[in-house]
Amino acid sequence: QVQLVESGGGLVQAGGSLRLSCAASGATFSRSAMGWFRQAAGKEREFVAVVKRSGITSYVDSVKDRFTISRDNAKNTVALQMNSLKPEDTAVYYCAAAIEFSGVAIGSFTRSSLYNYWGQGTQVTVSS
Repeated sequence: QVQLVESGGGLVQAGGSLRLSCAASGATFSRSAMGWFRQAAGKEREFVAVVKRSGITSYVDSVKDRFTISRDNAKNTVALQMNSLKPEDTAVYYCAAAIEFSGVAIGSFTRSSLYNYWGQGTQVTVSS
C-alpha cells in the first residue's frame, strides 16, 4: 500500500511559480514510477509528468520547458516545480504511483489506468 499526500498548491499570478510536493508512505515507493496528473473543471484528468525509478522523465508537451518533476528516494517524495504558469494550468493536481515492471516504456505512464495509488489532489489556480 502507498499513501500519497500532496501539498504546495495555491493561487498565483500568471508568470509565477509554484512547487508541488507529494509525500509517500508505504514500502512500494521505491518500486514505483511517480506521476502528476491534473484535472481542470469540466475536463478529463490529463497526464502532466512522470519520473521513473531510474530518474527518466517525461512531460506533456504543454508543460515542457516550464515544469520539472523530481524524486527523492531517500525521503519518499516527488516534487513538481512549475514555472511560467499560465491560466490554463489551473486545475486540481494529483500525485500518483505506478508500480514499475521491466520492459514498460515511459510512454505508457501517460495512462492514468496504469497507476495504482492516488493522492487527494491539491488546487492550483493561476490568475491572469
